[in-house]
Amino acid sequence: HNAAPRMLEGDLLRGRQRYQEAAAAYTGAIADMRDAKRSNWVVFYSRGIAYERSHRWDKAEADFKHALKLAPDQPAVLNYLGYSWTEMGQHLAEARAMIQKAAESRPNDGAITDSLGWVMLRQGQTADAVSTLERAVELEPEDSTINGHLGDAYWAAGRTLAAAYQ
Repeated sequence: HNAAPRMLEGDLLRGRQRYQEAAAAYTGAIADMRDAKRSNWVVFYSRGIAYERSHRWDKAEADFKHALKLAPDQPAVLNYLGYSWTEMGQHLAEARAMIQKAAESRPNDGAITDSLGWVMLRQGQTADAVSTLERAVELEPEDSTINGHLGDAYWAAGRTLAAAYQ
């Protein structure tokens, strides 16, 4: 069997924000695979995103973990799972280690640098968070989420004027 057509269908549906249908297409792609190998991490990652966006975190988390079993060093998966845990206030030490690993392999990725600064802030490491988030904004100056995180870090550092500006 060839999983590619259903994978493409899932990608198209996810691009249209039809997340439940995308998850079903990815499930079909997984069913079409003979056996999951390292290169198949992307199907589980993609389905995990579709599940996360359709508010089915238990299934999303399981897919992200499975993707990491197949490809333990994949920065996109490390970052997505680590950031999600950070947003939920769960597993912060593990999230930090995962995001740090992703950042080491992609040091100029603004989204990953943002995730690292965000988990630092959630762990109460305000000074480190500020400098890391300032770097993330340098990498992605137009990203409103990253700018918002920097504003939160400035606020936590007592830099209220800078926070208001950010």
